[in-house]
Amino acid sequence: MEEIIMKILAIVGSLRKGSYNRQLALYAQSILKDKVDFEILDYHDVPLFNQDYEFPAPESIKRVREKVREADGLWFFTPEYNHFFSGVLKNLLDWLSRVEEGQEQSILWDKPAAISGITEGMSGTGLSQDNLVTLLSCLNLKIMNVPRLTIANAGSQMDEKGNIKLDSSYKYLEDQCKYFIDFISNID
Repeated sequence: MEEIIMKILAIVGSLRKGSYNRQLALYAQSILKDKVDFEILDYHDVPLFNQDYEFPAPESIKRVREKVREADGLWFFTPEYNHFFSGVLKNLLDWLSRVEEGQEQSILWDKPAAISGITEGMSGTGLSQDNLVTLLSCLNLKIMNVPRLTIANAGSQMDEKGNIKLDSSYKYLEDQCKYFIDFISNID
């Protein structure tokens, strides 16, 4: 009998290859590597949402929808731009919130979600996370509000090459990994 492996899809709110939040997602992936199937969603080719092109959906939208559909949980890693989450993340959520032909609700409906973020600023992405929670709640995702991870002053946790090393925050990310697995497992 084949063991069912939990699938977590990470959605990083920055498209930059070396973004702090992508690095944070990679840290989570390394923590969870033996426990779940953890994938970082590639959505660099998702076009700006436009109802004129909604049906039939572009191939990039079909691809990301399938990744979301297969996931047991979604983990958002959000930067903070002007006290808000990024435009590319909002655009992706706009596409994912739309009900596909023949469906009654969006693929986001009832998906378990966790939120983390790291920034150079002092807010630690708390404001962008709060705004993201508002949107995800409206879209009826099941949000793990505790714990959420906000890491401020990213520059204080960098190595000499500019990569985050998470000295003081690593334990909090480990805790969030554990809690998110439990959260997904206990969803009704």
